[in-house]
Amino acid sequence: MATVKDFYDFLDRKAPFRTQMDFDNAGFLVGRGDREVSRVLVALDITPAVIEEAAAKGCQLILTHHPVIWGKLGQVTDESTTGRNVLALIEQGIAAICAHTNLDAAEGGVNTQLALAVGLTDTVPLEPMGEDEAGRPYGIGRVGKLPDGPLSLAAFARRVKEGLHLDGLRALDAGKPVEKVAVGGGACGSMLPLVQAMGCDTFLTSDLKHDLYLEARALGINLLDAGHYATEAVVCPALAAWAKEAFPAVEVLLAESQGEVFQYL
Repeated sequence: MATVKDFYDFLDRKAPFRTQMDFDNAGFLVGRGDREVSRVLVALDITPAVIEEAAAKGCQLILTHHPVIWGKLGQVTDESTTGRNVLALIEQGIAAICAHTNLDAAEGGVNTQLALAVGLTDTVPLEPMGEDEAGRPYGIGRVGKLPDGPLSLAAFARRVKEGLHLDGLRALDAGKPVEKVAVGGGACGSMLPLVQAMGCDTFLTSDLKHDLYLEARALGINLLDAGHYATEAVVCPALAAWAKEAFPAVEVLLAESQGEVFQYL
């Protein structure tokens, strides 16, 4: 029977935790490493609803992208959201392994899946960070081409909405046809100078501030803000598929209780 530590070791091979950024808190964050695992729940975030779902389905482990513990945690009590989540995990006997910026950077991870979802080919890291043990380059973001391009921004936006299952997105049309595209899952607006340096006409990311729209317009770069959840949740099916392949005797489930936290009205 596989253990929690077996899952951690497996993820460490697929998306080495040593590659996480300095500010991050990815890794084995809650639970006992020797706990046997027969059922796993995969989600983007560990929320009360996700913990409740994991408990109801008899899961011993939750695998997520976002860390359940973020920043300094001086106490674990029911007086904070993080404390309540950690307490619930412990009380239910559920472990948590969170692969964050290491999964952003890994080949096959968040940014690879985002690029695939919107139809990019021949992708390379937007910000190369090094090579993994297999000699493959890894890094944050991806740059690729549209094999059927160029497209208008409106046509590409429709493709993004379909690929990411969106009701809407924010866009800046800088007057360029879409052909060479950079993507950054989550909040990657600070990478706009790298997007320009790579000669991209379009940048798809999330959580963009007003000043970045002004800067992109001045640079002649189309911007699409597809939301934090949608640009990262694409990794969940891939993470589940990895786990199923590595641990065929373990039942791996995708969380049904997760989703975008806001609505378009």
